[in-house]
Amino acid sequence: RGTDGSLLESLPWTLSAMSIALLPHIPFLPVWITAAFLGCAGWRYLNEKRRRVLPSTWFRGGLALACFLGVLATYSSISGVGPGSALLAIMAALKLLETRKRRDQFVLLFLSIFLVMSSLLREQYLWSVPYMGLSLLVIMTAWLRMSAGESQSARQSFATGGRLLAYALPLAIVMWVFFPRISTPFWAVPIDTSQARSGLSDTMSPGDISSLSLSDEVAFRVSFEGDIPEPRDRYWRGLVLTRFNGRTWSGREPSISRSARDQIEVSGEPINYQITLEPTRQQWVFALDMPIDWSLQQAFMGPQQQLARIHPIDQRIAYSVTSYTDFRVANEISELYRNWYSSLPDDTNPRSAELARQMRAAVDSDRDYVDAVLQKLNREEFYYTLEPPPLGSDPVDRFLFDTRRGFCEHYASAFSVLMRSVGIPTRIVLGYQGGEVNPMGGHLIVRQSDAHAWTEVWLEGLGWYRIDPTAAVAPERIDVGASDAAFNGIGAAWGLSAPSRLLHQIKMTWDALDASWNEWVLGYGPEAQNSFMKWLGMDNPSWRKMM
Repeated sequence: RGTDGSLLESLPWTLSAMSIALLPHIPFLPVWITAAFLGCAGWRYLNEKRRRVLPSTWFRGGLALACFLGVLATYSSISGVGPGSALLAIMAALKLLETRKRRDQFVLLFLSIFLVMSSLLREQYLWSVPYMGLSLLVIMTAWLRMSAGESQSARQSFATGGRLLAYALPLAIVMWVFFPRISTPFWAVPIDTSQARSGLSDTMSPGDISSLSLSDEVAFRVSFEGDIPEPRDRYWRGLVLTRFNGRTWSGREPSISRSARDQIEVSGEPINYQITLEPTRQQWVFALDMPIDWSLQQAFMGPQQQLARIHPIDQRIAYSVTSYTDFRVANEISELYRNWYSSLPDDTNPRSAELARQMRAAVDSDRDYVDAVLQKLNREEFYYTLEPPPLGSDPVDRFLFDTRRGFCEHYASAFSVLMRSVGIPTRIVLGYQGGEVNPMGGHLIVRQSDAHAWTEVWLEGLGWYRIDPTAAVAPERIDVGASDAAFNGIGAAWGLSAPSRLLHQIKMTWDALDASWNEWVLGYGPEAQNSFMKWLGMDNPSWRKMM
């Protein structure tokens, strides 16, 4: 049960290899697992250095059971990437407490290999390749140090490990290029759900989108076949909200509509582009308003012309879309749907309803009424800000008559209530507006800070017509975009801050590299492999040709 100090020279290398293998998991692991690993590592090293007795079998068994139950209680499961990685990490830490011989160190280093590889189940970032190279080099060196003689230095073991990895590199490249690719992940486990990404919700209350506007996280990237549309035309349609309870707008679950695409009339030139969408764990699929054709499998158009997918998007996907910015939707509407899109809850926001009736009585048509409301927002003292004051009960009343400070969801909600109060069918569209062109990669970056809400009203002769009330209050938000507004000083009044130009340039360079990594490495699927085989002269790839 005791230790004799024979592992004192090689044990620090083993602990280093385990530490670097655990490093990418730390942000996703509970704090107690990281603390347990550090405690076990320190305890084992002191035992070896001071020749102390290792813990008993009963103690180790009880500790293993407690840690197993801890993982189960933390995740409510032991299967999946998150619970599985946590279980592997804590059991590797406990394995240190029964490490007596070199064979046990070999087992620990094999577990380190598994920890390195399991980090790829979450995400394959651009830094994954240098991290894997460094971690495998340290693990290989730790293996060599276990059998190194007294005359062999750590530098020699390090050089030998690097040489062995260099020998394996050509085979690894050949395997990556020629091994048959499949369209779905090789492992039948979901992406880790222990850390949620920010994104649009399927409901909207005052303040929801303004919290996203401070997020610099990438929502998706877009590569256009031709010219990039002007910022004012970059409305990225997502989900549509149709129900209002006096404070919160909500929509329906995604459903297939056979007639939704038939209601769209387009004119002008089509815009062809490809979107690389980051995981959202939602079903909504974003596209330039208005999409007509798309390549994403299991995707469909809903009754309000929104795109969705049958299964939630839990990994990065790329799809091609054809859209038209000049379009008309649903020239006719039934009485049933007219009432549905005009309904409001009783006894809510009474001052707004009274204002709407007064303004409608002063004009001759619904179109004139829409213009009158937009002129009111433009000429009176309404302000665009990311830090609006809180709203209590009857939030639309308080916004229109008291605070008059808000973000896009405040204006979209207030405008919709004013429209519905006089019987004009109205719905709210959630998505993104704008985007920043990356001069390095030539693609468009749409971030969470570009999240936006606008409205669609049904008018006789026009059908569903887009009205963006935010443009009446802060037209620069639509014409310039959130990213450029942050740099030219406009966004300072909204609560936006921008980094220095140098930092922004570095960020754009990294984004271009990241986009290329996603396209050429992570996007190397069956179609890309077949195209590459044809470029090599293999019209019908076979094992003999590949060899």
